[in-house]
Amino acid sequence: MNQKERYESAKEIYAKIGVDTEAALAKLQETRISMHCWQADDVRGFEGTGTLSGGIQTTGNYPGGARNPDEVFADLDKALSLIPGTHKINVHANYAIAEPGETIDRDTIQPRHFKRWVEFAKAHHCGLDFNPTFFSHPKANGLTLSSPDEEIRQFWIRHGIACIRISEYFANETGYPCVMNIWTGDGSKDVPADRLGPRMRYADSIDQILACGYDKSKVYVTVESKVFGIGVEAYTVGSAEFALSYAMTRGITPLMDNGHYHPTEVVSDKIPALLVFNDKIALHITRPIRWDSDHVVAFDDETREMMKEVVRCNALDRVFLATDYFDASINRVGALVIGMRNVQKAILNALLTPNEDLKKLQDEGDTSRLLLLQEEYKLLPLGDVWNEFCARNNVPGGACWYKEIQEYEKNVLSLRK
Repeated sequence: MNQKERYESAKEIYAKIGVDTEAALAKLQETRISMHCWQADDVRGFEGTGTLSGGIQTTGNYPGGARNPDEVFADLDKALSLIPGTHKINVHANYAIAEPGETIDRDTIQPRHFKRWVEFAKAHHCGLDFNPTFFSHPKANGLTLSSPDEEIRQFWIRHGIACIRISEYFANETGYPCVMNIWTGDGSKDVPADRLGPRMRYADSIDQILACGYDKSKVYVTVESKVFGIGVEAYTVGSAEFALSYAMTRGITPLMDNGHYHPTEVVSDKIPALLVFNDKIALHITRPIRWDSDHVVAFDDETREMMKEVVRCNALDRVFLATDYFDASINRVGALVIGMRNVQKAILNALLTPNEDLKKLQDEGDTSRLLLLQEEYKLLPLGDVWNEFCARNNVPGGACWYKEIQEYEKNVLSLRK
């Protein structure tokens, strides 16, 4: 049986439970995921610092990491060629590209320093998202937006305002709204004497950034929380309670990273709760193992549950989806493709679930049949529908796409010495 025949068979099987596979494929086709650029080079960026600091760390030394803008763009191009659909690219501010001989600092970056990103996005019909970079900098050796040192704090406020302008530039140039996410690693390694003061300063700093004025139909500012990070194990200024409260009181968009919560918390349960009160929310999708370890996204229980909640809530147009991980222990380009395709598989899995029928069983109290069907539907031929989606987008289905990664590693990555 060839791929087309397998798909037709799967289509009939799903039709018997009231699922239209063509409608699911059409919905998946129009769903954009923001692919993070920093997997390609271990979050180093183009500033030449070479080391990470500020509560995050990349582990591994797999050969072939990108060393400059040309190599980052080449790797992203290769990854996009193996991911079905059309998406967005998520960029950090430390990926600014200075002119030869030009010296720029984080508070003086301008839209022109991201012209090549816009050109790349347009060539691939992609949108662009943006992130201020409040780490890996001499002025980020402790607190940034929450610093008691007013000179340090104002430096980072200027950086945030510069990033607002770049985000507007991205939206104007690409025609797609830009999500600008604020996250800092501010916190304390040991038990602090003052938990309130840094949070008051952090709130004031973001207030000053937002006060610069921007088009809210083009730029969606988000605030991301975290439980703890390396070097800030005892106290994180931007906790979940702070970030959510700030977003809700300022009328901006809350962002949840599913690695940034306590081990027993799941973001899938939080998605519908936030959708009750917010027109839009944002997700950074990763895979934590015991803590915020940023492993490559897998087609695992929580990834599937998160996407089920987005689809069940009819919120694919209300939730900004983005990947966020960095793994230097495996082929970096392969990691980008694996993670993005797994998010797409999880969305497709949710779209192929007869959600309304399952909701009806829940409302009727028929929990036994609900449990039975939830388990049985896990065995439906999702893979055949996924392979059809890949074929329609002219990318390899199954695992055979990895042959191209192996060739790319042999002919490109292995030559980076």
